[in-house]
Amino acid sequence: MPRKKKKRSSKRITNLTNTILNILKKERNKTFNYKQISAKLGVNDASSRNQIIKTLAKLHAKQEIEQVDRGKYKAIVTAEYHTGILDLNAKGNGYVITDDFDEDIFIASNNINKALDGDEVEFYAYKRRKRGKIEGEITQILKREKTEYVGVIQVNERYAFVIPDSPKMYKDIFVPINKTNKAEEGDKVLVRLEDWPDKADSPYGKVLKVLGKPGEHNTEIHSILSEYGLPYEFPYDVQKYADDLDTSITAKEIANRRDMREVLTFTIDPKDAKDFDDALSFQVLEDGLYEVGIHIADVSHYVKPNTILDDEAYNRATSVYLVDRVVPMLPEILSNNACSLRPHEEKYTFSAVFKLNDKAEIKDQWFGRTVTYSDARFAYEEAQSIIENNMVTERSRNHHINTNIPKEVSLTGKAYDTKPEIAEAVLVLDRLAKKMRLKRMSSGAVSFDKIEVKFNLDDDNNPTGVFFKESKDANKLIEEFMLLANKKVAEFIGKQNPKKTFVYRVHDEPDDSKLAALQNIVSRFGYKLDFRDRKTTTASLNKLLKDVKGQKEQNMVDTLAVRSMSKAEYTTQNIGHYGLAFDYYSHFTSPIRRYPDVMAHRLLQLYLDGGKSANEEVYEEKCQHSSNMEYLATKAERDSIKYMQIKFMQDHKDEEFLGVISGVTEWGIYVEIINNKCEGMVRLKDIEDDHYEFVEKEFAIIGRTSKNVYQLGDEVLVKVKETDLVKKHLDFHLLGKPEDS
Repeated sequence: MPRKKKKRSSKRITNLTNTILNILKKERNKTFNYKQISAKLGVNDASSRNQIIKTLAKLHAKQEIEQVDRGKYKAIVTAEYHTGILDLNAKGNGYVITDDFDEDIFIASNNINKALDGDEVEFYAYKRRKRGKIEGEITQILKREKTEYVGVIQVNERYAFVIPDSPKMYKDIFVPINKTNKAEEGDKVLVRLEDWPDKADSPYGKVLKVLGKPGEHNTEIHSILSEYGLPYEFPYDVQKYADDLDTSITAKEIANRRDMREVLTFTIDPKDAKDFDDALSFQVLEDGLYEVGIHIADVSHYVKPNTILDDEAYNRATSVYLVDRVVPMLPEILSNNACSLRPHEEKYTFSAVFKLNDKAEIKDQWFGRTVTYSDARFAYEEAQSIIENNMVTERSRNHHINTNIPKEVSLTGKAYDTKPEIAEAVLVLDRLAKKMRLKRMSSGAVSFDKIEVKFNLDDDNNPTGVFFKESKDANKLIEEFMLLANKKVAEFIGKQNPKKTFVYRVHDEPDDSKLAALQNIVSRFGYKLDFRDRKTTTASLNKLLKDVKGQKEQNMVDTLAVRSMSKAEYTTQNIGHYGLAFDYYSHFTSPIRRYPDVMAHRLLQLYLDGGKSANEEVYEEKCQHSSNMEYLATKAERDSIKYMQIKFMQDHKDEEFLGVISGVTEWGIYVEIINNKCEGMVRLKDIEDDHYEFVEKEFAIIGRTSKNVYQLGDEVLVKVKETDLVKKHLDFHLLGKPEDS
């Protein structure tokens, strides 16, 4: 007797109508039949298929979907879709930054739909009935901003999870055991997202690199670089290509250049600099004019287009300056040797040479390839000493080549003549620079002289002290002549007719709402800003930056003022540079560490040779890439400073510090220690004397019972509560206000 077939129990698929609508809306440009939807849902029994067929028919009857072909359905799009960039917060909510609305669009965590921070997304917007505010739901991820994350791995028998360092990455990453790259429990790793299946709660990934043990110095520094996709070593083939380059100075190449080896030339750089990509030459002409040459390392002589060296330089786009190291754009053979304008060496250079009168007015200019010889190398401190003492120092006398010393003979057998006093040149250049700066400021430039935090490090890269780098006359001397070269090169090409493609460094006017927010904050310290027009805006900003100097709130106000400005970027579309008050500006003076400068050199030479305008679209894409890489490098540099500040504070846990409240949020207050600029957080839940509430309009937290007020800019006493090098968190205990102690 044949066995009866066991009847399958059919299960009703829950929420099928919405599920089908979501599938069709998510890929609204595609058509689906019931089999494809069944596959998406992971069902294949007859009962489920029948439910899907019936639901499709009902939705079609209600005109919520359309039947494009027999049995093939497509969503009817009634909502208006928009695109933008998702900015997530640590809580998993976010905002889409879009040009389609006057404000950023809030996206609740349940409407993120697997999008990640920085992704380019498609969304539709709707008004919340209760709040009346526009919110959005992400419908499609158009482009992932990043697919690689740094985190700590937890290894099980058959699988592993990576817990990302970034607070904005809201999901742990699942890693199959065969894709762990031999990482051990607790290792810090770099992982790449490979897939995020529809039904999976977490994305799937693969470990690319084991970075080391959390908390170790090199592990954390490499983690910072890896988090932003920045390399910390050169591939073997790129290194070999650079090492094999002919870096000799030849008579044949010199013949193609303007020979300026006999003109007094020197560099002024930070005392710990290893690459010198700019030098100044100086001579007094017979007609009384000053000839000043701004000489820049001719990187484009060695880095040729369509080579692996050029590809690597373009991909990096910039050198990265971390607290304990420089990650160079070019291999050391170029950055520290062939392209570095080291003292007593001949170098190939690309130069902007100007004739100026005593009023710093330009009477003539010349651009082109040169060969130069650096007579001396000065640190900023040494040049500053000359300026402050207004005299010839012993060091500059030692560099003066007088007639009693035999003439030096160069590599090519050329003898050098007697040079004038370098100290005298520094003093004249300082006088001219001050006149140029005065003109620039009176034209509406904004003077940002933000204090830089630097660390004294021991041999093991442990911070032993903090110091602040300030811009003095010697720094400003170099700055003004570099600005002059950048401006005049851009002007020379920008004013040509017909228009020529070029790489500009532009800076748009500040956003009115950001300026208003700045005014709102600084008014609490008694400062006023005047935004009637561009002239009054820049004048009042400069006055603010001057008045705040030396005050407890200086660093905070400087930071807020910088943030109120638009972001400078590279582009082929010139709109001028607001902050510098220049109609034309480029980056020409640092090709060792910035790829846009290499592009500027190539384009300038192309046009000097009479070449046609370069492809604008190609260069615009290169400009965009360079701007993006600069942004990532800046974030890495800030993270490394934060890391070193936390490392420094680890050894000061028992000390009390005087700080200033630099930020106020709903979860706590940020406090910046006045004597070392280290910033940490006091969490509201850790303040024990009262229950404090955040009052946004007052930039303050206020005690519910005591009515104690802690406001932006207030001085407070704090003590270190916790230092976390891995998460880069510094938490403080609030001890009160100085007057209370």
